[in-house]
Amino acid sequence: MKYFSLIFALIGLMGCRSTQLRPAGIPEPGMFKVTVFYPNGEGKTFDMDYYEKKHMPMVAGLLGTNLKFYEISRGISGRTEDDEIPFLAIGCFYVTDVAAYNAAVAQHRDAIIADFRNYTNIQPVIQISRIEEVGYANNNSPADR
Repeated sequence: MKYFSLIFALIGLMGCRSTQLRPAGIPEPGMFKVTVFYPNGEGKTFDMDYYEKKHMPMVAGLLGTNLKFYEISRGISGRTEDDEIPFLAIGCFYVTDVAAYNAAVAQHRDAIIADFRNYTNIQPVIQISRIEEVGYANNNSPADR
């Protein structure tokens, strides 16, 4: 009887569609994306190693459970490989509550700003967006893999 219950449970789980589950690190409509742009330009410097290993993890820790995940992008070219990169780096925080994000940043503003000098001389440009739609090529969502 014990084995029958186990087999029945496994068959039931195998029949569930995986699209009901969302892997961690997948944006969802209704989430907020805080994008931090670091514009390129003459004399601009950016230490990606420090940003990846120190700054972003520090800010992520300050945001707490409101932060679902973050990402870091390094600029490699403009529209074509011959075009200058418009941004040296772009950091993104994905949160569920923009008011909680703003409160956490306000509370730790001095520490965040003080850390800038450790990796850049660039004044970042910040945009907060609400994710409206997430699409996948050929209806191949990460949940289907």
